[in-house]
Formats: sequence, C-alpha cells, structure tokens
Amino acid sequence: MRRVMADLDSAPVSRPNLAEYTVGEISHAIRRALETDFAQVRVRGEITGYKRAGSGHAYFRLKDSEAVLDAVAWRGAASKLAIQPEDGLDVVVTGRITAYAGRSSYQIVVESIELAGEGALLKLLEERRKRLAGEGLFDTARKRPLPFLPDVIGVVTSPTGAVIRDILHRLRDRFPRHVLIWPVLVQGQGAAEQVAAAIDGFNRLTPGGPVPRPDLLIVARGGGSLEDLMAFNEEIVVRAAAGSTIPLIAAVGHETDTTLIDHAADRRAPTPSAAAEMAVPVRAELVAQVLDRARRLVGATERLVVERRHRIEGLARGLPDPRALIETAAQRLDGRAERQVTAIGTLLDRHRAKVDRLGALLRHPREQIAEKRHALARAWQAAVLELHKIEANKRGTFTRLAAGERLEAGTRRRLTDARTRLGHVANLLDSVSYRAVLRRGFALVRHAGEPITAVAQTAPGLAIQLVFQDGQVGATIDPPGTEDAKPPARRPRRSSGGDQGSLL
Repeated sequence: MRRVMADLDSAPVSRPNLAEYTVGEISHAIRRALETDFAQVRVRGEITGYKRAGSGHAYFRLKDSEAVLDAVAWRGAASKLAIQPEDGLDVVVTGRITAYAGRSSYQIVVESIELAGEGALLKLLEERRKRLAGEGLFDTARKRPLPFLPDVIGVVTSPTGAVIRDILHRLRDRFPRHVLIWPVLVQGQGAAEQVAAAIDGFNRLTPGGPVPRPDLLIVARGGGSLEDLMAFNEEIVVRAAAGSTIPLIAAVGHETDTTLIDHAADRRAPTPSAAAEMAVPVRAELVAQVLDRARRLVGATERLVVERRHRIEGLARGLPDPRALIETAAQRLDGRAERQVTAIGTLLDRHRAKVDRLGALLRHPREQIAEKRHALARAWQAAVLELHKIEANKRGTFTRLAAGERLEAGTRRRLTDARTRLGHVANLLDSVSYRAVLRRGFALVRHAGEPITAVAQTAPGLAIQLVFQDGQVGATIDPPGTEDAKPPARRPRRSSGGDQGSLL
C-alpha cells in the first residue's frame, strides 16, 4: 500500500500531467502491495458463513466486533486442516492477505487453523461428543468383551518413545505375547488419518494370512496438552474405533486426560502400562491358580472316589451272595431238566392213547364199501320205479292237456261274470251313497263328527259343520224357541257294511 502511495506521490503534481492507470493496473498494484506487506499473518476471529464448494475449496468469513475479513482455503490446504471450520468457532487463522480484483475486496488465503483458547476447543469437543453419542457410537451395547489371553496384540502408537517400551515391558513381565506395531504420528497434521488407517488396516487382516490378525488392539499415546491430544478427538478416529470388529483398548494420555476415542473404545485404560495389564493376565498368577485348582481337583476326585467306594460297599451289603444265587439257579435248572425228560414221555403216552381212541371210533373200509353198495342198489331200484311212473304219465299227457284247456276256458268265463256283477254292485252303491245326495244340492249337518238328523238334536249356539260336495264350513245354530233347551243327545253311529257311506 505504501508503494502504491509512493508511486502516486511520484507522479507530477500538475493535474494535466497526472499519469493514468487502468482498473486492472490499480488492482494488480494493490494486490502486490498486500501480498508483500502481509505475506504471513495470524488473524483471530469467529468463523461465519462457512461453505464447501464442489471443487473442494472452503469459503468463510472471520469477524470480530469491528470488522469482517473474507477467507478462503484452497482444496489442498482444506483437506489438511487440523480443525475443520464450523460456524461460531473462535479460531486463529494463519495465511497470507491477497486481493480479489473481481469484487474489489481483499481476503486471507488460509494455510492452517487453530482454536483460539482452550474454552473454544472444549466447546468444540463437547458438541462433537454429543453429536457422535446421538448416533449411538458410544452405546454400551456396542462394546465387546476383551479376550482373556490374546495370541496376537496390535499396538497403534509412535514407534519412538516411552509408550511402546512401557507396553512391551509390561507384556513381557506379565505374559509375553506376539505384538504387532503399526507406527503412526500421534499429534500434528495427518496424525488422525494415520491412526484411523492403522485401526482399519488391522481389521482388514484375514485370519490365517501371512500377517497374523490381532485378537486385541491397543491405541496408545503419552500425556500432553489438549491440543496435543486433538488427533484422538477427531471424528475419523472415533468412527474407526467404534467400527472396529477387533476389541480395542484406548490408552491416550494420563489418567486425568479424556479423549473421544475413550468413549468409542471397548475399554479405556488410564495409562499405556495399564492397557498392557488389561490385555493379558499375570502368567505366574495363572500358573499358581492352575496348580491350586489342580490340587483341589485331585483332592475332590479322591474324596469322590472314597465316597463312591463306601457307597458301593454299603449297597453290596444289602445284596445276596452272587455265588449262592448261581448255585440256587443251577439246582433249579437241573430239576427242571429232569422234569422235562419225564414230561416228554408222559406227553407221548397221552397222545398215543388219544390216537388209539380215535382209531377205535373209525369204521373199517370194507364195511363202508358194503354200506355204499347197498345204498346204490336201493337208489337204482328207486330210479327204475320212477322211470316206470314217467312212462305211465306220458300215456295220460294228452288227457290232461284237454282237461286243462277246458279248465282255463271255464275260469275265464267265471272271471267275466264276476267282473260284471261287481260293476252292478258298484253302481248301486254309488247311487245310494250320501255323496250322490250332496251332489244334487243337499248338505250334511254334523256336530262333533256325528250327523244331526232332527231339530231336537240342536241348541242355540251349538257349533256345527255343514258338509258340501266340495268341502265343509262351520256354522252356529240359533233356532227360535226357548233358551233353556237342552243340547241334543248324541245318537250312536250306525255302522254300514263294507266301505259304503251313510246317507246321514
């Protein structure tokens, strides 16, 4: 800026002789002046209006109570920032001041960002912790139990320093195990990415491969300030620890230090040495414990054997002598063998007697043949007699046929006469039936199913039925006369012969 003013001051004082500049020349002169005088500056302010372009560049503003400064972080620098910009963060930005001629404005090109003060850093960590906890990365149900005695232990830490020596020393004292070390940066730029890549790399190892897959992971670092431990508070490290399928122990800092990886890990150790103690038991204690349990097992086995022997002996006293049981069974077997021999002879005698009885009941074949011969002779004589009868019947066959024809003709005449007489009787019956009278216009009066043939059989209010040729109807008697007339006496029903109906 001073150079620009000097260039302007060196111009002729006379107005007509004042040099002319284009807009571009003035803009380039101002930009050169800014980049020369403010090539490396640190600016503190609050981030506002942060946005990330599709090209990867980051744009935001720094503001305080007096002014606002535009800021831009190019894609290469934005991906390496230790602190990701967020609206509301109080930060210290390191970069260079330049001008943007397109808007006649100046801005700072950001190279690095730091949080301004521990309070801002703690606020950032608390907000990040709440957000990750809301996603369930710190849930207790996600945490896996540690293996009792891992064969291979993977350690993610710096290869130089006291941390790895303390871990190896404690493992060697307690129970030597196969240890794989994945060297990483534990602070500064790129540390978070290396730690996350180491956790993911251990998880991608296949069991039985050329490089053994760890059964347990330890992420360790020594103590330091809050800024020194920021790599273990980064979201990429927390997500890698939460997504690890291998149980993981976080041993970052001293006992009072707390990082976000401690919440995502399956177990938190206050120090790296304590992580080694959690990883493996003490071999001497295990040996002593095994020997003690072996001694107790032998003693318990001996006591069990003695107890079972006494129990068997007690049960044996209640059992009979096996030798006596065998002798008794042998004697019983001999007796049954003798009875078996005798029983066979007795059975044969009994069956022989039965056969004799059945044989006595059988007749001799000669007797049966003679009897059949006599029966055959009798049958022959009967057949001869029957043959004579048949011949005699043949002679009277024509006589019987003539008599049969006469019988059949007489029978037909009798049936015709009987049918004629039956028709006459039916016509006579129909002519004298009361139904023929009804067809001529008369009606039959009944009370309780009995016919009424005289007035004396009626009474006022008496319910009657009037039977016509096509049906019957109900009626009530209301004749003139005295009211104390007695109901008519019921006449006995006259019986009629056969199926002929009564006229009344």
